[in-house]
Amino acid sequence: MGDGVVRIRRVSLVVGDLAATAAFYCQSFGFERVGQEFDSGSALAQLLGVPEVRTSSTTLRLGRDELELTGYEPKGRAYPQGSTAADLWFQHIAIVVADMEEAYGVLRRGGAMTPISTDGPERLPPNTGSVTAFKFRDPEGHPLELSMFPPGEGADRWREPASGGNCLGIDHSALSVADMAKSLAFYADTLGMSVTGRSLNRGPEQDRLDGLSCNGVDIVALQPADPASLHIELLGYPQPRGSGSRLRPNDIAATRLDFQVADLPSTVDRLRTAGAHFVSPGAVTLATGRASALVTDPDGHLLRFSE
Repeated sequence: MGDGVVRIRRVSLVVGDLAATAAFYCQSFGFERVGQEFDSGSALAQLLGVPEVRTSSTTLRLGRDELELTGYEPKGRAYPQGSTAADLWFQHIAIVVADMEEAYGVLRRGGAMTPISTDGPERLPPNTGSVTAFKFRDPEGHPLELSMFPPGEGADRWREPASGGNCLGIDHSALSVADMAKSLAFYADTLGMSVTGRSLNRGPEQDRLDGLSCNGVDIVALQPADPASLHIELLGYPQPRGSGSRLRPNDIAATRLDFQVADLPSTVDRLRTAGAHFVSPGAVTLATGRASALVTDPDGHLLRFSE
């Protein structure tokens, strides 16, 4: 689909302490600060649906990939206590590492992360790719994953010889969903993303990785048109909990994907036809001159569209 999602420009996290969180990502993973932005005014309030909002953002880069950290005034709610991957506001980013032992050691020595996985890094069975992974939370509560691919596996860019630091980039952002068929219709049919893989991950290794005891998780990978872009993974747990739609854009758990599209008016029209929930009234032109639209997916995950 020529006017679907071209690429994921960045993942955006809401933070309460911008300086401390940026320091955590730079020190723990080797992200570099590449930009800072302040915004306010009626156009931003329209886009976000938050009256009299002001934002301060720091853009970080790891390899080719960008992560945006944004502090809001007024502040939203803290990350919900007791959350698991089965909660529908759950969304993590997976950071690819060349050496899991080294990356895990840096996290443990730093002391600022909270483990999700119950027994350290976990190597998954061959039928799910033999990936070694570890899940944890940053100081604000955002879930994260470290991933190490075996030789010859993963996207082409992870097969290249590592240059620079041990952490290579962001492979994907994973979103918990309640109805896989409905979410696939939204991301594949409405937004034109391509399904590149599907697996049912189950067993003790997956349970230890997720810190859950459940009958597996249905995982579907979807890729934008640009094959070099990070991708998304939809996570279908047997008993999803809660509703992401109750999150406001300034809540800490309101992680957002920023999509680049070739034709914003056409994308807005398609989203309206599909019955998507708009946070913004449509496309809004901000002070920077860039027009964007903000919507939620069927489970309340925030998506921003820009040309």
